[in-house]
Amino acid sequence: MSCQKPQPINRRDALRRIGGGFAMMSFASMIGESLAQAETLPGNAAVTTSTPSPWMLKDPNFKPRAKHVIFLFMNGGLSHIDSFDPKPMLTKYDGQPMPGGDLGHERKTGTLMKSPFEFKKYGQSGIEVSELFPHVGECIDDICVVRSVFTEIPNHEPALIMMNTGANIIGRPSMGSWLTYGLGTDNKNLPGFVVLCPQVPTTVGPPLWSSAFLPPVNQATYVSTDTRQKEFDPYKLIPNIHNDRFDIQQQRHELDLIKKLDELNMAETQADPQLEATIGSMETAYRMQTEAPDVFDVRKESAATIKMYGEGSTARGCLTAARLIERGVRMVQVYYSQGDPWDAHQDIQAHRKNAKDSDQPFAALVKDLKARGLFDETIIVCGSEFGRTPVVELGGAGTHAGRDHNPHGFSMWLAGGGIKGGITYGATDDFGWKVVDKPVHVHDIHATILYLMGIDHTKLTYRSSGRDFRLTDVAGNVIHDIIA
Repeated sequence: MSCQKPQPINRRDALRRIGGGFAMMSFASMIGESLAQAETLPGNAAVTTSTPSPWMLKDPNFKPRAKHVIFLFMNGGLSHIDSFDPKPMLTKYDGQPMPGGDLGHERKTGTLMKSPFEFKKYGQSGIEVSELFPHVGECIDDICVVRSVFTEIPNHEPALIMMNTGANIIGRPSMGSWLTYGLGTDNKNLPGFVVLCPQVPTTVGPPLWSSAFLPPVNQATYVSTDTRQKEFDPYKLIPNIHNDRFDIQQQRHELDLIKKLDELNMAETQADPQLEATIGSMETAYRMQTEAPDVFDVRKESAATIKMYGEGSTARGCLTAARLIERGVRMVQVYYSQGDPWDAHQDIQAHRKNAKDSDQPFAALVKDLKARGLFDETIIVCGSEFGRTPVVELGGAGTHAGRDHNPHGFSMWLAGGGIKGGITYGATDDFGWKVVDKPVHVHDIHATILYLMGIDHTKLTYRSSGRDFRLTDVAGNVIHDIIA
């Protein structure tokens, strides 16, 4: 009887054979962040915020102004002319044809329609803000309103992808993925990039926070902020975060075994980024058992803080974002809800409910970050994939008091992290249709955010399919006029 020499097994086989003992295996496919992986970049150069790298700004007098980003996303298309860009001429010529004739929208439109919402001046800066956002108005001296943002395509999907990834097609890394790729994270026990929403948001979903061709470890972790459950349990927010079958020590032994098998076969197994990310994700999942339930348990905040944010999923998302940033997470994105809830085609009055859900939490986030000493190192970005038209939308059933999509000129606001407060930048025309002063493309917004984080957007690249890609594609300019 002959004895055959045992054949070595590779990492994938090892995971498949003993993966049944991991209660957290499904979690590995969801979490795309592990500091041990995220800090090891091409060329095996360990990169942190203090380590010199090819893409960091070289000016010896320059110090990164920010360490974190919170992106508040009103998916569906906030109407800028009903929120942060008042148009007296729109009121004056209400009901009359738009000068220049048909604007060529996606849908049938009619005459000019004034905003049904009153505007009021706020703060020492006297910036006008709609009655939809009174709480944000009270914080306007800390905010820069960019009134001249534009993009190319008026459809939700490509516009959403552009705002999140710098391209209008699926398959590019998200801004949060680029940030964690370039800077890593400050906390090994939590993902570096987290997406918060009651349900998976928008008609696009996960491609908006995908790492694409960047290492899989740079993908975001999606966590629900659904407030419909009566009994809030932080353990239920993240599936499989708690293992009922094995205690923490037994899980550690299992992970150590996987690591040992991986090391034994490393020399004979071709590098597999996806598998490496899975192993790294299990490590993150293991560590998250001790910290994640605590950071997501907003009940630990004071009654005054919870009251300041108000009720609802947006309030929970904003408060959770502050807690995550406080623990060292690099970027948090808070979506309003699934689908396109701000898409007010039939009646612009639908903005009232959306704004009521958002206004108080947005303002509370500004105030809370100040109280925690994090405002100056955190960039808050707030906006939609596009704005809305100054003319009324016709066609279809129901009320004809809505607005169609408008990518030619709309507003976003930024605060904290080196941004000048109490200013407006750029302008649309008298009716809010197109940008006429200081145009700001989405690439410029991205370039400015990277700059404030200490990154030269032209040098943070990744080679894929024979080309060096970057978040800002082949464009983008830093908007120095809005930097303090």
